[in-house]
Amino acid sequence: MIAIVLGTRPEIVKLYPLILLLKKKRINFKVIHTGQHYSKNLNDIFFDNFKEFRIDFNLKVGSHSNSKQTALMMTGIEKILLRHKFKALIVYGDTNSSLAGAMVASKFRNITLVHLEAGLRSFETKMPEETNRVLIDHISDLLLTPTKLASSFLIKENIKKEKILFVGNLIKDTLKHVQNKIGTNQILKRLKLFSNKYFLVTIHREENLKQLSRLKWILNSLNETFDYFKLPIIFSCHPHTLKIIKKNKFKINENITLLQSLNYFDFLSLLKNSKLIISDSGGIQEESCILKKRMITIRSNTERQETLKIGCNTLVQHDEQIVNSIKRQLKRKIVWSNPYGSGNVSKKIIKVLKKIR
Repeated sequence: MIAIVLGTRPEIVKLYPLILLLKKKRINFKVIHTGQHYSKNLNDIFFDNFKEFRIDFNLKVGSHSNSKQTALMMTGIEKILLRHKFKALIVYGDTNSSLAGAMVASKFRNITLVHLEAGLRSFETKMPEETNRVLIDHISDLLLTPTKLASSFLIKENIKKEKILFVGNLIKDTLKHVQNKIGTNQILKRLKLFSNKYFLVTIHREENLKQLSRLKWILNSLNETFDYFKLPIIFSCHPHTLKIIKKNKFKINENITLLQSLNYFDFLSLLKNSKLIISDSGGIQEESCILKKRMITIRSNTERQETLKIGCNTLVQHDEQIVNSIKRQLKRKIVWSNPYGSGNVSKKIIKVLKKIR
């Protein structure tokens, strides 16, 4: 039996096609939801989209400091692993849920720890996600990477080559599964938008929210973006981001529409039809690249360096001119390529899982 630990919206989205195939192949597995994302806007609306997703154990940990949250997750996961005989445990990416699952599984000699989306590196040591992903990689038994660049990073860190396997990015499978549901433009009609005539924005990372001056700079830059381009801006707002904006009464141009977190199909429709995306999300960098959309990433660095090399993504650091970066990105000639594998990633993962004894 296989255990799958998850706890956040991106993990739900990316693990969806793997869950479907595990069911189809009648492979015995259990899903452990830590409750890292627990609000309706970050959790329930995504399960409404992916109805086949069954949660076997919900730890309901909720919001705490990083250390306390991870500790509570570890305690809950350990109790489950002690009660059931799992031969493998899967974690995805760089969340606290993944770190907790990995730390517990590494203490069980009879459990093979499998890290999906292994090898990503931003090389920002103060970034919590970077700490998580490095720790997980170095205690995992099998490291399945989304890109060849990620594999090369692991080899440079002296992780044994036989542990590393390039399989591609599961988001490719997810987008293939949902493509017929993002072709409609109902959300555009509802918001009175026209394809390629608006910008899409998301901001949620700690580096952009911890200092109010940084968030204020981003919001002022969005105001300047509308003033220059005269195009609507749709801001899909993370609950924590929205709370900070309202609490501090930041001024936002009336042509910037603040929306609470959207369901996945509506969000992808907005992304696919946007002129350009402005975000600090890692997953959106991948989705934008695959769907051939231009993007501005507001961060000091990124673990999705492939998108920078392709040219579809521009990294913008604090106090740089976002309007100028957008102008340059829109003028850039891009030879679109796909760094995330040929697809059928779920099949490749299951092939690996079947070899675990």
